[in-house]
Amino acid sequence: MSTSTVKSALAQKSGALIQVRSSDMVVTVLQQMRDNRVRSVLVIDDGVLVGIVTQGDCAIKVLLPGLDAKATMVSQVMTRNPVTVKPEDLLEACMSLMAARGFRHLPVMSEGQVVGVISIGDVVKDIVRDLQRNVGDLMGYIMTDSPGG
Repeated sequence: MSTSTVKSALAQKSGALIQVRSSDMVVTVLQQMRDNRVRSVLVIDDGVLVGIVTQGDCAIKVLLPGLDAKATMVSQVMTRNPVTVKPEDLLEACMSLMAARGFRHLPVMSEGQVVGVISIGDVVKDIVRDLQRNVGDLMGYIMTDSPGG
């Protein structure tokens, strides 16, 4: 199994934190998602993580009931006090947490500050990198150590 950490996965991503304030309107979240090609946005007020908003939140809590994204505050639709992980946590543990709780995004906290977000896509990319490495190692072993090789 992978022994990759959250920190190593974050290193593969661009460093920009996509964020809004809880007092912003949901339309701002949707613009951030579109412009940055992400599916979740952190809600940070005065340097403190207070929530997270996902595409699903916007669809189910705004679109479905027919609310206006330009007149609905982020605080009305965000998930408050989101579950977070630390840079030293193993991605395998993140994957288990995501599967058990149905999360696709986990904010990463270090010394009280948000340093990034790990998505299910990041975890999958790490697994694929591990598999490619393992296949490469096995191919090398087969080619050098096989009879007649």
